[in-house]
Amino acid sequence: MLDKTNKRRPARLGQSGEDYLEAVLVLGQEKRAVRVKDLATQLGVSRPAVVVALAKLGQRGLLRHERYGAVELTEAGMRLAESVDERHRLLFSFLHETLGLAAGKASVEACALEHALSAETTARLLRLVEDRRRPAESVARPRRERP
Repeated sequence: MLDKTNKRRPARLGQSGEDYLEAVLVLGQEKRAVRVKDLATQLGVSRPAVVVALAKLGQRGLLRHERYGAVELTEAGMRLAESVDERHRLLFSFLHETLGLAAGKASVEACALEHALSAETTARLLRLVEDRRRPAESVARPRRERP
């Protein structure tokens, strides 16, 4: 797709790409080096599928991966992965704490929804969740001391 200056705009990453970046981020927080086999297990896909996806994400400058080596997010990949992970945690919190869904169901649904939220919707949902977490401020009248 071309913009008004006839420069090619990068295509949207898509759910699968975001899932890979988020998985690299989460696995990287749990262990030192993230490997292809770890991603295959985490995402429920084959190792060859992971290698293909990593190559595509590497071409976009979102991660680095050398054959048989660890997978590392670039700065741009880290920003995007953190954004997806934050949306996931926000949606999980809303679905589990506010709507009362079981943790497993809330996590699965948060994963599906995290890719579709706009920045505006995310901000509004964050305000709602934060407001519900604040303790209700007391509006009770001050006690009168007895004489």
